[in-house]
Amino acid sequence: MKPIIVIPTYNERANIIKLIPTLFALKIPELQVIIVDDNSPDETAHEVEILQDKFPVHLIKRLRKLGLGTAYLTGFKKALALNADIIFEMDADFSHDPADVPRLIDALVKLEGAELAIGSRRVDGGKIIGWNIRRHCTSFIAMTIARIMLGLKTKDVTSGFRAYRRPVLEAILKQSITSNGYAFQEEMLFHAEKMNWKIIEIPVTFIDRKIGQSKLSTADILEFFRVMWRLRKQ
Repeated sequence: MKPIIVIPTYNERANIIKLIPTLFALKIPELQVIIVDDNSPDETAHEVEILQDKFPVHLIKRLRKLGLGTAYLTGFKKALALNADIIFEMDADFSHDPADVPRLIDALVKLEGAELAIGSRRVDGGKIIGWNIRRHCTSFIAMTIARIMLGLKTKDVTSGFRAYRRPVLEAILKQSITSNGYAFQEEMLFHAEKMNWKIIEIPVTFIDRKIGQSKLSTADILEFFRVMWRLRKQ
C-alpha cells in the first residue's frame, strides 16, 4: 500500500516545519506528502522546498489563495498520478494528530471492506479540545442539520482527517465537486455515501490549533448550508 497525505497550506510555516518531520518519523512504508500552498506570505512554500532535500515531499505552488476545496482536488489528482493506493486529507496545524495516521491506514488495510476511514470527533472515544461553547454548539447544530437533510449516516460530517482508498476517490472525482470551503468535506462525504462505499469512523482527539489563525469564516458557514441545500435536490 502506497499512502500519500495531501495537506493544503496558507501561512502555516511554523507548523509545517514540524509536521513533515513528525510524519516521516512514523516510518510508514512508501509514505509521501503533497503540500498545496496558496502563495503563503509567510513563505511556507520556501520551508517545504528546504524539507524536500530530506523527505519525499511534493510541493504544488499556486499563485494566490484559491480555497480549501480546490487545493484538495489539486492534491488528490497529483496523488492519483503518483499511483497512491491510499490518499489522505489532513490539516497542517496539528489539530489532527500525526500519530493517528497509522490507525486510519490500519482501518483500511485490516478491517474487512473498509473503503473510507474518517478520523471522527463524534463517535465514542472521539473528542475536541480547545473549542469554546459557541463553537461546539455551532458545529453540532450544523452537522445535525446536514445529517437530517442529506440522510447521512456518518456522525462527523465535517472532519477533514480522512483516508480514501484509491477507487473511492477516483469515483468521487468523476462528480462535479464545486464547494471550496469547509463545505467541501460535506460534499465529498455525500457522494461517498450515495455510492455506498463502506465508511468507518475512527475516534480521534481534535486539538484546536495553537499556532496561527483559524481559516473558518462566516462565508464558509454560509457556503456549508448553500451546498447542503444543493445536494439535497440531487
